[in-house]
Amino acid sequence: MGASSSTEQPVSAEQRELESLAASTVALPLLQKSFSKLSDPQTHTISIQTLQQCFHLSYEDPVSESQQKPESFPRLLDHLGSSIVDLFFMPEKGGVNWIGFLRGYVKCCGRMSTSMSLNILLRIFAMAVKKSGLPSNLEFQSEDADCKINGSFMPSDLLLLLWMCWAMLWNVRTSKSSEREGKLLLPDIDHLVLSAVVSCGEVNSSFDVWDCDVMSLDVQLPVGKFLSWALSTTPTLSDCFTQFVTGRLQISVIAEDGAGSSESISGDISSKASQALLLTRGRAWAVSLGSRSTVSEEILKLCFSSDIDGTDDNLLYRSLAHGKGLNRFWSNVGGYHGPLLILISANSEEVYQDNSKSRKWIVGALTQQGFENKDTYYGSSGNLYAISPIFHVFSPSGKEKNFVYSHLHPTGRVYEAHPKPVGIAFGGTTTNERIFMDEDFAKLIVRHHAMDKTFQHGPLIPNQGFLPVEGSISEVEVWGLGGKHAKEVQNSYKKREELFTEQRRKVDLKTFASWEDSPEKMMMDMMGDPNRVQREDR
Repeated sequence: MGASSSTEQPVSAEQRELESLAASTVALPLLQKSFSKLSDPQTHTISIQTLQQCFHLSYEDPVSESQQKPESFPRLLDHLGSSIVDLFFMPEKGGVNWIGFLRGYVKCCGRMSTSMSLNILLRIFAMAVKKSGLPSNLEFQSEDADCKINGSFMPSDLLLLLWMCWAMLWNVRTSKSSEREGKLLLPDIDHLVLSAVVSCGEVNSSFDVWDCDVMSLDVQLPVGKFLSWALSTTPTLSDCFTQFVTGRLQISVIAEDGAGSSESISGDISSKASQALLLTRGRAWAVSLGSRSTVSEEILKLCFSSDIDGTDDNLLYRSLAHGKGLNRFWSNVGGYHGPLLILISANSEEVYQDNSKSRKWIVGALTQQGFENKDTYYGSSGNLYAISPIFHVFSPSGKEKNFVYSHLHPTGRVYEAHPKPVGIAFGGTTTNERIFMDEDFAKLIVRHHAMDKTFQHGPLIPNQGFLPVEGSISEVEVWGLGGKHAKEVQNSYKKREELFTEQRRKVDLKTFASWEDSPEKMMMDMMGDPNRVQREDR
């Protein structure tokens, strides 16, 4: 172990500094254990072959949710481990010593800015691509982590990069054994690739995002624009690499101790059931990449679960199963006090000269608390999402706090001269909501961002103009992201509601007077003969 070997000679200033930097990431104990397991007891160094095997990642025949399946992707993963070692772990005589091991970890996983970590991710990708014999158009001006990068991506290159990040997460989150058994499931992430294409590339107005093949798109994505897109849309993308390095070191320690326990996903991982849901693995991953929070961690759990369709504790409401309408919606989400992710799928018609095409799109909203029956806006924070066919995140602008609006009909049905809209809305103002869903869950209205000062500007639907877009709702899903505690609280709330409902149904007839003395009979008699004189007994 690095700590024990260092006692045989004076500790250098560089070692103290590196150990302090590693401790700041809470990884120093792990590094000490992994170095002790991987190093040669005689030389106190780790061989290059051992480190390459530690970070080796190989899947022969990945299963893809989409039709995109580049044959070069498994070859790219085969060279990932050697690329990591060549870039960060410089060997001395006989291998990598304790200082070199610390230096390598700090260089790739130490505390740094998001832009620097993205540069490191691109450097690893470029080297793996080069070792795979694939063409690359990325050039790095120096060896520094924050150096300037020149060149561009093709959409097919970006797909490989995103899938590489997914594969790293998949490996450390679905297995604790040193060797991954089973197959790799690649999600459909065309919506993420198209988001970068529209944001970074030069596409004309006739570009149809509903009908395109991202692998065959001939669009150059300048790396500078890509980094800007990644910082705003997927700022945690580089965390996939950090989690992979740390996870593989943990696996090496567990494997040597003989206490490894496989958590690999077994059985059919084609995920046919999850594709029927609006929240597929690819869409959930895209949402999780938008921020670092406990909510993102809950979404990641859905991404890497063995069966998304079986996560009953998280899927609170699904219109196909529970029925459409605000009352059905409320009976399933009421009492849930935690973050919620709402996805709405709708269809609208776009007219092109003499032809009209039906377009399907999905928008979403993330709230930080449960729903309340109010005729005013409420909420403390949240996000809006364009989910499909293009993914975009719209964070709070800080100008207004009209995050959520959810209003049912008043129970008393009192007369209102100016009744408030009944339905669910996000952003905008009353009667000018950014997103508005009516009480029957039949119609969805999406307005231009000029009407909204709560969330950032941008189109929620491709080719969205200034006029409101009205669509027919096909499906609605609500996912609870508050963890087990929020679900337990909701279950207790539902039990109380069921108890009250049952008590209201029980009527004690003995408490009522006879029919002859009831006001109902008097009213019936008066209606039968309104001129009849009623004598009052005194």
